[in-house]
Amino acid sequence: MSRQGRLMGIDYGEARIGVALSDPLSIFAQPHSIIAHTKPGEEFPALSTIVEQNQVIRIVVGLPTDSMGGIGSQAKIVIRWARELANAVSLPITLWDESYSSEEALAIQRASGRRKARDNRRRKPLDDVAAAAILQDYLDAGGRDDEPGQTLETFTDIE
Repeated sequence: MSRQGRLMGIDYGEARIGVALSDPLSIFAQPHSIIAHTKPGEEFPALSTIVEQNQVIRIVVGLPTDSMGGIGSQAKIVIRWARELANAVSLPITLWDESYSSEEALAIQRASGRRKARDNRRRKPLDDVAAAAILQDYLDAGGRDDEPGQTLETFTDIE
Protein backbone atom coordinates (compact mmCIF):
# COMPACT_ATOMS: atom_id res chain seq x y z
CA MET A 1 0.00 0.00 0.00
CA SER A 2 1.32 3.43 -0.89
CA ARG A 3 2.06 6.08 1.68
CA GLN A 4 -0.55 8.81 1.51
CA GLY A 5 0.41 12.43 1.36
CA ARG A 6 0.46 15.47 -0.83
CA LEU A 7 2.79 15.90 -3.75
CA MET A 8 4.08 19.29 -4.82
CA GLY A 9 4.48 20.22 -8.47
CA ILE A 10 6.92 22.94 -9.49
CA ASP A 11 7.28 24.88 -12.72
CA TYR A 12 10.69 26.54 -12.31
CA GLY A 13 11.42 29.81 -14.05
CA GLU A 14 14.16 32.39 -13.70
CA ALA A 15 11.80 35.04 -12.30
CA ARG A 16 8.86 32.99 -10.96
CA ILE A 17 8.21 29.53 -9.63
CA GLY A 18 4.77 28.02 -10.06
CA VAL A 19 3.64 25.73 -7.26
CA ALA A 20 0.84 23.17 -7.27
CA LEU A 21 -0.29 20.63 -4.70
CA SER A 22 -2.10 17.34 -4.96
CA ASP A 23 -4.91 16.26 -2.70
CA PRO A 24 -3.85 13.98 0.22
CA LEU A 25 -4.61 10.85 -1.86
CA SER A 26 -2.43 12.15 -4.72
CA ILE A 27 -5.20 11.94 -7.32
CA PHE A 28 -5.79 15.58 -8.33
CA ALA A 29 -3.45 18.55 -8.71
CA GLN A 30 -4.44 22.15 -8.02
CA PRO A 31 -2.58 25.42 -8.54
CA HIS A 32 -1.27 26.73 -5.21
CA SER A 33 0.90 29.82 -5.63
CA ILE A 34 3.53 31.69 -7.57
CA ILE A 35 6.77 32.60 -5.87
CA ALA A 36 8.76 35.50 -7.33
CA HIS A 37 12.50 35.41 -6.87
CA THR A 38 15.36 37.63 -7.93
CA LYS A 39 18.29 36.22 -5.95
CA PRO A 40 19.46 32.60 -6.02
CA GLY A 41 18.04 30.62 -3.11
CA GLU A 42 15.60 33.23 -1.82
CA GLU A 43 12.67 31.01 -2.81
CA PHE A 44 13.69 28.05 -0.63
CA PRO A 45 12.24 29.32 2.69
CA ALA A 46 8.83 29.87 1.05
CA LEU A 47 8.92 26.42 -0.58
CA SER A 48 9.97 24.84 2.73
CA THR A 49 7.03 26.48 4.47
CA ILE A 50 4.59 25.15 1.85
CA VAL A 51 6.11 21.67 2.23
CA GLU A 52 5.74 21.74 6.02
CA GLN A 53 2.27 23.28 6.14
CA ASN A 54 0.89 20.80 3.62
CA GLN A 55 2.75 17.67 4.68
CA VAL A 56 4.29 17.20 1.24
CA ILE A 57 6.04 13.84 0.79
CA ARG A 58 7.48 14.22 -2.74
CA ILE A 59 8.22 17.04 -5.16
CA VAL A 60 7.77 16.81 -8.92
CA VAL A 61 9.79 19.41 -10.84
CA GLY A 62 9.04 20.11 -14.49
CA LEU A 63 12.03 19.35 -16.72
CA PRO A 64 12.23 21.36 -19.96
CA THR A 65 13.49 18.74 -22.43
CA ASP A 66 14.23 19.52 -26.06
CA SER A 67 12.12 18.26 -28.96
CA MET A 68 13.92 14.91 -28.90
CA GLY A 69 13.54 14.50 -25.13
CA GLY A 70 17.16 15.46 -24.53
CA ILE A 71 18.76 17.57 -21.84
CA GLY A 72 19.62 21.06 -23.06
CA SER A 73 21.01 24.09 -21.27
CA GLN A 74 17.69 25.07 -19.65
CA ALA A 75 17.15 21.53 -18.37
CA LYS A 76 20.64 21.61 -16.82
CA ILE A 77 19.72 24.81 -14.98
CA VAL A 78 16.57 23.14 -13.61
CA ILE A 79 18.51 20.03 -12.54
CA ARG A 80 21.08 22.13 -10.67
CA TRP A 81 18.28 24.11 -9.01
CA ALA A 82 16.44 20.91 -8.05
CA ARG A 83 19.61 19.70 -6.28
CA GLU A 84 19.63 22.89 -4.21
CA LEU A 85 15.94 22.40 -3.47
CA ALA A 86 16.61 18.82 -2.34
CA ASN A 87 19.15 20.12 0.17
CA ALA A 88 16.67 22.72 1.43
CA VAL A 89 13.68 20.40 1.93
CA SER A 90 15.12 16.88 2.33
CA LEU A 91 12.40 15.22 0.23
CA PRO A 92 12.55 12.93 -2.78
CA ILE A 93 12.44 14.89 -6.02
CA THR A 94 11.27 13.56 -9.36
CA LEU A 95 11.93 15.34 -12.62
CA TRP A 96 9.08 15.13 -15.11
CA ASP A 97 8.99 16.21 -18.74
CA GLU A 98 7.11 19.48 -18.83
CA SER A 99 6.53 19.50 -22.58
CA TYR A 100 3.28 21.25 -23.44
CA SER A 101 2.61 22.34 -19.83
CA SER A 102 2.37 25.99 -20.91
CA GLU A 103 -0.16 25.09 -23.60
CA GLU A 104 -2.11 23.00 -21.09
CA ALA A 105 -2.04 25.89 -18.62
CA LEU A 106 -3.51 28.23 -21.24
CA ALA A 107 -6.24 25.72 -22.10
CA ILE A 108 -7.08 25.24 -18.40
CA GLN A 109 -7.10 28.98 -17.86
CA ARG A 110 -9.45 29.54 -20.78
CA ALA A 111 -11.78 26.76 -19.67
CA SER A 112 -11.92 28.07 -16.11
CA GLY A 113 -12.40 31.70 -17.07
CA ARG A 114 -9.38 32.68 -14.98
CA ARG A 115 -8.39 35.26 -17.57
CA LYS A 116 -10.80 36.79 -20.01
CA ALA A 117 -9.77 37.66 -23.57
CA ARG A 118 -10.07 41.38 -22.90
CA ASP A 119 -7.50 41.00 -20.08
CA ASN A 120 -4.67 40.41 -22.56
CA ARG A 121 -3.07 43.76 -21.73
CA ARG A 122 -2.37 42.67 -18.15
CA ARG A 123 -1.84 38.95 -18.40
CA LYS A 124 -1.62 37.18 -15.10
CA PRO A 125 1.18 34.65 -14.85
CA LEU A 126 0.09 31.05 -15.26
CA ASP A 127 3.09 29.46 -13.56
CA ASP A 128 0.95 27.85 -10.85
CA VAL A 129 -1.44 26.44 -13.46
CA ALA A 130 1.53 25.09 -15.44
CA ALA A 131 2.82 23.47 -12.23
CA ALA A 132 -0.60 21.84 -11.76
CA ALA A 133 -0.53 20.56 -15.36
CA ILE A 134 2.92 19.04 -14.77
CA LEU A 135 1.84 17.43 -11.51
CA GLN A 136 -1.44 16.13 -12.93
CA ASP A 137 0.40 14.59 -15.88
CA TYR A 138 2.74 12.84 -13.42
CA LEU A 139 -0.20 11.61 -11.32
CA ASP A 140 -2.09 10.39 -14.39
CA ALA A 141 0.99 8.40 -15.44
CA GLY A 142 0.95 6.46 -12.21
CA GLY A 143 2.71 8.87 -9.86
CA ARG A 144 4.83 7.83 -6.87
CA ASP A 145 4.70 4.02 -6.57
CA ASP A 146 5.56 3.28 -10.21
CA GLU A 147 7.90 6.30 -10.31
CA PRO A 148 7.20 7.22 -13.92
CA GLY A 149 9.62 10.17 -13.84
CA GLN A 150 13.33 10.35 -13.38
CA THR A 151 14.65 10.78 -9.88
CA LEU A 152 17.09 13.60 -9.29
CA GLU A 153 19.82 11.05 -8.61
CA THR A 154 19.53 9.91 -12.25
CA PHE A 155 21.34 13.04 -13.40
CA THR A 156 24.74 12.51 -11.74
CA ASP A 157 26.56 13.43 -14.95
CA ILE A 158 25.13 17.00 -14.97
CA GLU A 159 27.20 19.48 -13.03
